[in-house]
Amino acid sequence: MYNPYSLEGRTILVTGASSGIGKVTAIECAKMGATVILTGRNEERLNETLAGLDNVGKEHKAIVADLSVPEELEKVVTVAEKINGLVLCAGTIKTLPFNFCKRASVDKIFEVNFFAPMEILRLFAKKKQLTDSASVVIVSSIGGVYTHVSGNCVYDATKAAINSIMKSAARELAPKKIRVNSVCPGMVNTPLINLDALTAEQFEADKAAYPLKRYGDPIDIAHGIIYLLSNAASWVTGHSLVIDGGYTI
Repeated sequence: MYNPYSLEGRTILVTGASSGIGKVTAIECAKMGATVILTGRNEERLNETLAGLDNVGKEHKAIVADLSVPEELEKVVTVAEKINGLVLCAGTIKTLPFNFCKRASVDKIFEVNFFAPMEILRLFAKKKQLTDSASVVIVSSIGGVYTHVSGNCVYDATKAAINSIMKSAARELAPKKIRVNSVCPGMVNTPLINLDALTAEQFEADKAAYPLKRYGDPIDIAHGIIYLLSNAASWVTGHSLVIDGGYTI
């Protein structure tokens, strides 16, 4: 059956695959025919993701690694070998008002959200472990790119920075037909939501600000990522795909 979104015959590496958007993306990529390589810090949760993959005729594998540790990041690149797709989902968030943005806290968030994904992409490209016509998808955010919320200035800065790297990488890797794009989600129901930051009433009011009157689910973002990985997006590069239930209209 014809399916322009098929990932059959491709090997896709997904970071942050132990939970949230990364986990669901890995599961959906396997359903679309990909061989999936998972990486994340939590071995137990990573193995749960691995066990949930459609594995008919596939040799999926999991690599336990903390990408903020250079040696572990390099291990992932070495073990993965050549890949057709790279999905950079690993990330963190911390509510931090501007007056409390001490350098140590800023560095910690940038290490996870910016430096680690930039470095893993750089290494795969430099070592020629991205096949020609490979696709890279970076999970950014509407925060820092399209919107700004009080208390999220450092998180927003990391997402604006990684989105900028996406565009530069797309330009430089285009001669090899390697596409680099990002998805920019609005609020998504994942473990990263800080349930202590707002009251239940405030969360409901925030949801009401979305024209579709709900937060996204990880599968909403995963389907956008699969589009960008697939041949259906073969003429799309350097693009930020906003998936936000209409919030930025």
